[in-house]
Amino acid sequence: MTIWLPELAHRPGPKYRAIADALAEDVRSGRMRPGTRLPTHRDLAWRLGLTVGTVTRAYAEAERRGLIAGEVGRGTYVRGAAPADVGISYSPADASSQPALIDLSLNFPVIPGHEAELAAALGRLAGRGDLAALLPYHPHAGRPSDRAAGARWIGRSGLAVEPDDVAVTAGGQHGIVACMAAVAASGDTVLVESLTYPGVKAAAALLGLKLVGVAIDEEGVVPEALAAALRTTNAKALYCMPTLHNPTAIVMPESRRRAIAELASSHEIPVVEDDCYGFLTPDAPPPIGALGICEGLFLTSLSKSIAAGQRIGYVAARPARLERVTQAIRATSWMASPIAAAIASDWIGDGTAERMVRERRAEAAARQRMVEAALPGGRAPGGAVSYHAWLTLPDRWRADEFVAEARRRGVAVTPPTAFAVTRQAAPDAVRICYGAAAGRDELARGLEILAGLIEEHPAMAASIV
Repeated sequence: MTIWLPELAHRPGPKYRAIADALAEDVRSGRMRPGTRLPTHRDLAWRLGLTVGTVTRAYAEAERRGLIAGEVGRGTYVRGAAPADVGISYSPADASSQPALIDLSLNFPVIPGHEAELAAALGRLAGRGDLAALLPYHPHAGRPSDRAAGARWIGRSGLAVEPDDVAVTAGGQHGIVACMAAVAASGDTVLVESLTYPGVKAAAALLGLKLVGVAIDEEGVVPEALAAALRTTNAKALYCMPTLHNPTAIVMPESRRRAIAELASSHEIPVVEDDCYGFLTPDAPPPIGALGICEGLFLTSLSKSIAAGQRIGYVAARPARLERVTQAIRATSWMASPIAAAIASDWIGDGTAERMVRERRAEAAARQRMVEAALPGGRAPGGAVSYHAWLTLPDRWRADEFVAEARRRGVAVTPPTAFAVTRQAAPDAVRICYGAAAGRDELARGLEILAGLIEEHPAMAASIV
């Protein structure tokens, strides 16, 4: 492990981004060579006087840029040399001299705005006459009215829960951390899909958990692979995303969900089910937790369906497990923001949230048709509507080369290493997100660049200067 210490004093912007920028420069210059092992999150945080969470976010950003790869149990390593114009986030001062980047790497809701709805919601809160009541401390799991709104929102998925079964979290990522803390302790093993949401990897690193990837196919988690992992790992839980899996957009059929639930039940482990994209597929099979076969923790949020900045999510679990989730909420944030939760409850109660979901689903479907037309291999499996597509590359392309060349040409996509639990699990494929593009015109330009690039040979691409 190298004693790498980035110089941050003169770098503008958030510290996590400054760390990623410093790493990009050191990789590009050769000061950090491929295969170099980076300091642990805790060690670098201590040396820089920052929080572990900041370093975790920095490493996640560097991994998103294709600079590094993390392997659970072994550490984080430099992947390879960074091209001259790859991996640096430009400050506003020099942004005008750089070509605009079309960012198709982040899963944003596809319709920005709703300023009018937010202004109206804030006006209603102010007009109730008890606005000050939202300012003191509140119960860790949330106010009863907000838990009731959460139960109603979860009910849309087909999982019927009571308000007492629900805890309000500060977004989906906070929900993941709280659920992980509720099912495992430092040093324990949690099973995940072999390609999993990067936020889960960050949560596991923060909590000291070991992730073991389970093979997936076109229907999601492979039961035989799960059975083998359960026999050999002493895992404490399974985390999975059955509906619109990130990054592959797979929707697990009900028969596969039942097989997973039965295996979890026979080994007496809970299933942490992430349904943050479920709103896009209203005809999806019932959640694993709704089958009544195994213990489940169900989590969702408004980040993808309403607005990422609202930072409100919901976790449903049986009483004993929900108490542990609530303890984790207390330890990490004390409570979700009562003001943000009140707005969410208002929108869920008056139908505004449902209307926003319809708008987002319609726009996502329109953008997905653009992706399918430009990149036939980028369709979501089974015709599902998604915010992202998983594009398997031709044999001539390696994923890291494709990601780097796409960024040179002004388009950012997400490399497979961001999702892979081990290096061996990273296929030559990339995730393309529709919502981060400012509009359909920008998305069309980005897709045109990617479609042209995918038809080229890497040797031809390398000759372009």
